[in-house]
Amino acid sequence: MKSTLFLVVLLTGWALSAQTALKPGFDKSESLEMLKIAGLSADTPWTKIKTPVPEHYRLTYRSAEVGLKNRWDQWESTRQGDAVVVSIRGTAPNTTSWLANVYAAMSPAEGVLQLDAQLRFPYKLADNPAAAVHTGWLIGMAYLARDIMPRLHEQYANGKRDLIVTGHSQGGAIAYLFTAYLKNLQQDGEFPPDWRIKTYCGAAPKPGNLYFAYDYEQKTAGGWAFNVLNPLDWVPEVPLTVQTTSDFNTVSPLTNAEAAIRKQRFPKNVALKHVYKKLRNPAHKANKNYQKYFGKKANQFVKKTLPEFEEPQYFNSNHYCRTGQFIVLKPDADYLKKYPNDPKSENVFIHHLPEQYIVLMNKY
Repeated sequence: MKSTLFLVVLLTGWALSAQTALKPGFDKSESLEMLKIAGLSADTPWTKIKTPVPEHYRLTYRSAEVGLKNRWDQWESTRQGDAVVVSIRGTAPNTTSWLANVYAAMSPAEGVLQLDAQLRFPYKLADNPAAAVHTGWLIGMAYLARDIMPRLHEQYANGKRDLIVTGHSQGGAIAYLFTAYLKNLQQDGEFPPDWRIKTYCGAAPKPGNLYFAYDYEQKTAGGWAFNVLNPLDWVPEVPLTVQTTSDFNTVSPLTNAEAAIRKQRFPKNVALKHVYKKLRNPAHKANKNYQKYFGKKANQFVKKTLPEFEEPQYFNSNHYCRTGQFIVLKPDADYLKKYPNDPKSENVFIHHLPEQYIVLMNKY
């Protein structure tokens, strides 16, 4: 009798945990809840829009603004056993927050940021030494992680094992990087391996280069990370990208083109070299200008907000790439009637805000 009762209790507990544990794969209801949470990030450009309140989550913590006006919210489920949510705010309506977007020179995906005279932030977002990410969003992630991590350790001590990382727009870009940060901590034994981490980015721009994308996609494979996209939204199309011959794998005809050209006989080698330079040089010049204006020049403005921040050594690439698994929403005639796709519109965010994403997700 006792053994039967024990088995019933064990199976009941297993069934309950199976119902509440995060599962792989895109879940429309989960995504809708995350879009609502994003829309309730106060003092963002869409504050005046009435965003529906999440059905199953409540706000339990809001951080102070740190870094380049970055902030995050902690939401907890109203249903026992459900996930903790780390929600990262998008761009706020001030120049410092926009500066985080403009500071678009790339930094290595593994290194150390000297945030101020006393504060060093070692980070690893990918295994591949050729991986690189957006510097402004990396700074935001670094400052936020210092506040988020102690709270996650506290949640773990309280028995939580399910975590959803989410963010819209700039918040989605930082959510990419924070997810990569956690995944690499888990891989290296510095964060509990039994945390189930699921990521819902919304309207997120491109966070890094192709080798970061490869690493991120491998570590979140199997349905654990998504970027929800309105195909009329311009934000997922940025930052501007420049691909040079240096962005290819070590073994490729473009990487070794000059050596191959030198082996050709005269005058074929001279003609090929001339054509090759015509194709190569504009991209390399654009890459150099990118680092000048979106790196060194932008850093001068960053110093006004973070005077002790030490400018990093930029990664010699600006080959930004679409990253992760995308859920592409479909604007229909009703949507376009309400939100016209007019190139002359003064509202450049007409297809970008959580309001529009919630409308489309309800149709998904």
